[in-house]
Amino acid sequence: MMRRAIYPGSFDPITNGHTDLLRRGAQLFDEVLLAIAASSSKTPLFTLEERVELARAVFADLPNVRVIGYSGLTVDLAREHGIHVVLRGLRTVSDFEFEFQLANMSRRLLPGLETVFLAPQEGNACISSTLVRDIARHGGAIDEFVHPIVATALRNKKSS
Repeated sequence: MMRRAIYPGSFDPITNGHTDLLRRGAQLFDEVLLAIAASSSKTPLFTLEERVELARAVFADLPNVRVIGYSGLTVDLAREHGIHVVLRGLRTVSDFEFEFQLANMSRRLLPGLETVFLAPQEGNACISSTLVRDIARHGGAIDEFVHPIVATALRNKKSS
């Protein structure tokens, strides 16, 4: 039986923390579906299509990673794709509180759906998409926080 996981998020932009987690997840699972949420409750910097394309470029070297965009509930997407594991990252204690609630609610909505938590490598624990966007918006150095393709896209967004 194939071990498959879904790694959902808004990824606006995808950071080195996300990249680290997904690459480690790709070693644990036969297939990882990177599911990029439309995020209707947020105002993303990048469109859904741009975020999907950036992620596809960043992970082009991983044959067992598939990138898609979606809207709606993650549990519905997991059900639709026959996936029973959600991959999530935990940077802080406050992340745990939120993710714990989310994991339990997801399991209520889709019995048998399990959540696997990975902690970031030490150097990535402070990185968040919000902070990276803010640094980029003010012309700060972002190269150590994101893949070069994403850094270029952020700089291009800032200049447009």
